[in-house]
Parts: sequence; C-alpha cells; structure tokens
Amino acid sequence: MSGAAAIAAAPELPGAEAARVRRAAAPGLSLTEAAALAADPSVTVRATLAMNRAACPRIDRTLARDGDDRVRLLLGRKLAAIAPRLAAAEDDPASLSARAYSTLAGLVEDEAVRVRAAIAEILRDMPDAPRALILRLAGDAAAEVAEPVIRFSPLLSADDLLALLAGARGQALAAAIARRPELAAPVSDAIARSADSAAICALLANRSAQIREATLDALIARAGAHAEWHQPLIERPSLGAHAARALSEIVSAHLLAALSARPDLEPGLAEELRRRLAARRDRAEPAHAADDAAALAEAHAMAADGRLGEAAILATLGRGNTRAALIQLAVAAEVAVSVVDRAVTLRSAKGLVSLVWRAGFGMRLAVPVQAEAGGLAPAAVLPAGPGGGFPLAIEEMHWQIDFLTRMGK
Repeated sequence: MSGAAAIAAAPELPGAEAARVRRAAAPGLSLTEAAALAADPSVTVRATLAMNRAACPRIDRTLARDGDDRVRLLLGRKLAAIAPRLAAAEDDPASLSARAYSTLAGLVEDEAVRVRAAIAEILRDMPDAPRALILRLAGDAAAEVAEPVIRFSPLLSADDLLALLAGARGQALAAAIARRPELAAPVSDAIARSADSAAICALLANRSAQIREATLDALIARAGAHAEWHQPLIERPSLGAHAARALSEIVSAHLLAALSARPDLEPGLAEELRRRLAARRDRAEPAHAADDAAALAEAHAMAADGRLGEAAILATLGRGNTRAALIQLAVAAEVAVSVVDRAVTLRSAKGLVSLVWRAGFGMRLAVPVQAEAGGLAPAAVLPAGPGGGFPLAIEEMHWQIDFLTRMGK
C-alpha cells in the first residue's frame, strides 16, 4: 500500500487531530506553525504537511529526516514532480529552489527502497529531469528503483547504458537495459557478447532494438544451446536469407513452420523452408509398439545417468521426434506413458503444462510440448505466466495430473 493510500485508510481522526490535518494542508502556514506541525506526533498530520506544495524548503528538509518512511515517500513525490524547476536554480545555492533540490537529492539516497522507488517512478519519463539524479537512480542497488529509469528515461545515452553494463552491477541490470525501447546497436552488441541468456532473450524479444546483421548471425550461431532464444529470433522484424536458413537448421518443427510462413521471405526461400519442414516430419519415427519400447528404454537410461533434462527433450523435439519426446516427458515426470497420451488425446494444454511442471522443467519446454508434441493450435497453447513462470496454480496442476492418472483406472 502506498503512503497516501495507507494514510487515507486510517481510522476517522479525532477532532483535534483532524483540525491539525486541515491546517497542515492549508496554503498560508507561518514558519512557526509549520515547524510545529512537522514535529506533530500524528504521522497523518506530518504526511499531509509533506504533500503541501506551499511548505517552505526548511520544513521540507525537516520532513526529509522524518522517522516514518511514508512521510518521506510523499515528500519525495512532491519534490520529484517539480524537479526540473528545482534543478534550474542549482547554481544559486542560496535560493529556495536550490534548497528544495538539495532535499530531493538527499531523498534519492534515502535508506528506504520505497522512497527511492517512488521518486524513480516520477522522474523516469521526464525529458527535463535532473540528469545527475537520473544517473544516481539508474545505478541504484535495488531493481525496483533502477529498472524503471533504465528502461524509460530519455536522458540515458548509449554511453550511459554501456557504462552501466560495464559496472559491478552490469549483469543484474542487463535484462532491463535489453528491454529499453529503441536500444542503440552498440548497446545491443554489448548485451549480445555477454553470457547472460535471459538478457539476450529480452534483447531479441525487443522489436525496436537495433541489432546489426553480424550480431544477429553471431547469436544464431550460439542459439543451438539456447532454445529460449529460438522464438524471439524467428520473430525479429527483419531476417536475412542467411539468418533464416541458419535458424531452420536448429529450431523445432512448429517454429520452422512459423519461420517458413513469414510474409517477408523471398518466395523461393519460403518454399525451401517448407520442403525442409516436410522432410523433417517425414523423418519422425512412427509410433509403433516396438519403437515405443526402444524409446522408453532409452529415456530410462538417460534418466539413470542424468541426461534426461529439459535441453534433451527440446533437442528430441527439434529432431522432429515428438513421440520420443512425449515418452521422455513421461519418464521425467514419473508417470505412465499412457498419462501423457491421454493429455495429447484430450488436447489438454493444462494437462501437458502440468506434466512439464511435474517433471521439474519450465515453460520454455511446456510451450513447444503443447504446440508440437501435443499438436495444439497457436491460439490453444498456454503461454508463460508473469516472469516466465507457469500460468496455472500449483493446486490446478496437481488436479490435472491426478485427473489424467485416474482416467486409466
């Protein structure tokens, strides 16, 4: 709950306290009266005074040292909203605006994360915000303070972003930088050279990021070991013929189908990719009993020596062998193959996602399992939830697995 909301939710105030709150909001306070209100035992009175735009900088400085961070938060919001005007007077230290700016600069260093985050939220979009404060907030140790500024402030240059990446917290900030609109090519290059898979995935998914053709080719060359990059790669706004052919060698069948359907491909290249897709599907093993037995034995052997991980099942899907992938999923989830088969027969996206969860894997496998192994249409596939997590509650996934298991009894 925000500071203002918490104060609004307070019980009805006694008459004397309510009167002091009204005085704290009044525009014509004397310095003596304001000083008394700044020391009032009621946080509601002090918070109201902190929001009063007519309070003088001396009172604001007193409130900036208040022991309740709700008061400091509200003061920070008030001062941040007029930060450009305050900073303009910084060359005249004796001016009231310069003193107010000094108070705001102190609040940017406040010990409470939510005070700093409240200021960052207001300053993040300002084209005329004080640059010194933007740089301080962008380098803040708390993600909720730094990330809004990094993602949206128009004052951060490519050099600023490169300096942040090169700093001690560069890896922690990389994903936020990668999501920044209209990201410049030199910054994209720096992220692409890193070993931060999540930041690279965010970069590829950022359709407005400028990514040089050579940088994209280098990422495609590394993408064989990073299945989570495949979908954002095939969805890049511009793909050359070389990049499209290279991707067709590594992506799974359902992504190859999407790649071959891109309207910006040359007709000859699109036809070539469709032929590759057809050939891959033709190579997929038929689901005969003998083949199932062999695939099941192989899956158990992989599990016994630690090879049956998410990447292994993704690789099986990538080879077009959806039947073997389903059998591997069953072994990893420690359920009968028939349980997985029921989820496919029912075309149950929830069931397939739940089985992937049961196996200890993530949504980067659950999406292709639904689309390719389960044969679900794109509109029927359950996407990842917030932060890339599962879109279903744990109780729901337990129920799905129990339901699929009981169907065979």
